[in-house]
Amino acid sequence: MKQIIYCISGLGADERIFSNLKLEGYSLKHIPWLRPEKNETIEAYAARMAKAIQTNNAILIGVSFGGIIGIEIARQVPLKKLIIVSSIKSSDELPAWMKLAGKLKLNNIFPIRFYRSYRITEMIGNSRLGVSSLQEKQMVRSYRRSADLVYVQWAINKIVNWKNKWQPEHVVHIHGYEDKIFPVKKITKAYLIKEGTHMMIYNKADEVSKIILKEIESTSE
Repeated sequence: MKQIIYCISGLGADERIFSNLKLEGYSLKHIPWLRPEKNETIEAYAARMAKAIQTNNAILIGVSFGGIIGIEIARQVPLKKLIIVSSIKSSDELPAWMKLAGKLKLNNIFPIRFYRSYRITEMIGNSRLGVSSLQEKQMVRSYRRSADLVYVQWAINKIVNWKNKWQPEHVVHIHGYEDKIFPVKKITKAYLIKEGTHMMIYNKADEVSKIILKEIESTSE
């Protein structure tokens, strides 16, 4: 039986973001996003997400906001390995503009319906994500059109206001030099991928897969 690797996608995304990974001998199990409850804390939300993990000392991959949730899960549930991709390990790695947006509550001013409604917003968003191919554009557009805006608003608020300083010893961070969401200049102790953007788990999956396999196999020794 193949060992399960649990996966949490980025904000509003789904299991398609992991579809290009090549992790022979392992089975990927995507944990879908839940709709947040009223005034739910990130800790309580992570506890609900963690209920999907059915194995002891599991391996978990989290992308972008999924990495943040992965950190919060690791605080509550023992994991064999936590691998975060295009994400951050603590609030020290948040870009200054996100911290300012959280402090000034600017995220509450921007109409969240723009997230999926306007072509100019889509173009800017795609540029920041590092989306290039037609297939990637179609996938991201699908995400935006089907996104639960209650969840999106909640998630953005939790990202810009994340105050975490703790990180598990077994965390592995994989990041791209060209990530425009979480710029590399703030990132520490990570595998860095040349020309890697925020979408690199999809469009540089071969390189990401090799690092993941290396880390998993080193843990098994």
